[in-house]
Amino acid sequence: MGSTIEEICGLMSYANRKQMSSNRTAAIIIVALIHIALGYALVTGLAYNVLKKATEDLKTFDVEEEPPPPEEKPPPPEENTPPPPQIVAPPPIVRTNTVAPPIVSVNIAPPPVITTAPPAPPAPPAPPPPRVSQAARAKGNLPSLFSTDDYPQSAIRNEEQGTTAVRMTIGTDGRVTDCQITGSSGSGALDTATCNILKRRARFTPAKDQAGNPITDSFSQRIRWELPAD
Repeated sequence: MGSTIEEICGLMSYANRKQMSSNRTAAIIIVALIHIALGYALVTGLAYNVLKKATEDLKTFDVEEEPPPPEEKPPPPEENTPPPPQIVAPPPIVRTNTVAPPIVSVNIAPPPVITTAPPAPPAPPAPPPPRVSQAARAKGNLPSLFSTDDYPQSAIRNEEQGTTAVRMTIGTDGRVTDCQITGSSGSGALDTATCNILKRRARFTPAKDQAGNPITDSFSQRIRWELPAD
């Protein structure tokens, strides 16, 4: 590089001596050459320094081999999973214009006012039965009213006999208005026949009160039933 500069300076001295009288064109050419030479020298020196710096910074390093890639495991077998259920959209809602029913107002009569009547006064006590001054008396012998022909046939077939006790109610006309069995003979046919005959045939003198007026009274009687002889 130093020899190059010296050569350039010598050329300049030589040119100056030989061509002092040259025109301005030659001077401009020489100045251009000087600039080119200086630029070349500058670029060459910079390139040398950069190459030296790069050589010093160069460092060696070990290159490690990359490990082998891991073995890929086979994918698990696909399970036969059922397909997902299909989602069915609901049918569209059809809206119909419904007409509201007419409102009918009905006049409801007010409930009737129920008034409870005051309780009736208690009934007066029944008058005591009239005091019997004279009891009822039978007209004749009551057992004589019965005959063999009055014996019920069913009682004869069943050979039934016995005594029937009765209590009769005697009316104001002296006739038997009621007959009750107070003691059975053991035969329903005989008991029934006793009351029927007394109601039809028995006659009484009615009982009287203290004023002599006829009143009802009761009378008791026993009738003996015996099977007729053959």
